[in-house]
Amino acid sequence: MIGAIAGDIIGSVFENQPIKTIDFPLFGPLSRFTDDTVLTVAVAFSILREIDYTSSLKKFGRKYPKAGYGGTFYKWLYSDISEPYNSWGNGSAMRASPVGFAFSSINEVLNEAKRSAEVTHNHPEGIKGAQATALAIYMARMGETKTTIRDEINSRFGYNLKRTLNDIRPAYYFDVSCQGTVPESIIAFLESENYEDAVRKGISLGGDSDTIACITGGIAQAYYGDVPIDIIENTESRLPEEFMEIIKEFNKKYI
Repeated sequence: MIGAIAGDIIGSVFENQPIKTIDFPLFGPLSRFTDDTVLTVAVAFSILREIDYTSSLKKFGRKYPKAGYGGTFYKWLYSDISEPYNSWGNGSAMRASPVGFAFSSINEVLNEAKRSAEVTHNHPEGIKGAQATALAIYMARMGETKTTIRDEINSRFGYNLKRTLNDIRPAYYFDVSCQGTVPESIIAFLESENYEDAVRKGISLGGDSDTIACITGGIAQAYYGDVPIDIIENTESRLPEEFMEIIKEFNKKYI
C-alpha cells in the first residue's frame, strides 16, 4: 500500500493548485500525507488486528485531526453516533488499497471492500468506488493484463474506461465523487508505463490530485510490482513512526 500513500503525498500540493501536465517535481517542502494516508493506514490496521473498521477509522482519524477530512466525515469522526451517512464521495475508494492486497479471491475482495466502505459511504456509488479500486489492485497483483482489468471493471461496475486521458483532461475539474474520480484514476493507470508515470498522469488531470494519485498509485504498485526506491525514501521520511510500523507489518504479512 506504499504506492497509494506515496501517491497521496506527491499529489498533496496539487489538490488546491491543480495542474494539467506531467512535468512537475514529485516532492517538495510542502509535500505531506493527508487524510488519504491516515485512513489507508487505519484500514490496514483494522485488517491486521481483525477489528471493526469504524473503531480503527475513528482511532486514527482523531489522532490526526488536521489531515484534511471532508466536513461530513469530520462530524462522523467526532460523533458518539457511528451510523453511515450515505456518502458517494471518493473517501471510500482512497482508503481501499489494503483490501486489494490482503485478500485472496474476487469475492473476498468485493465483500471486504463493501465492509470497509459502508461504515461511512453506504451509498451505492461509494461502495462501488471502493470495490472497483480494491478489485483493480487484486487483479493487478494477480498478474492480469491491463485489458482484462479494464474489461472486468468496465463490465462489473459500468465505468467507462475506454476514454483516454487526452479526452478527459481538457474539461476535467475537481470532483470528490467516486463516479467522477475512480474511473479517471484507473484510466491513468491503464495508460501508464511504470509507477511514477501512473502517478504523474493521474495528477495531470487537474482534479482531486492526492486522491487520484492515491488510487492510481495503489493499482500501479500492484501491477508493476515495486515503487522506485527514491519515492519510497521520500515517502517514508514524511510518515510518523507508527504508520511505518503498520506498513512494515502489513507488507510482511501480505506483500
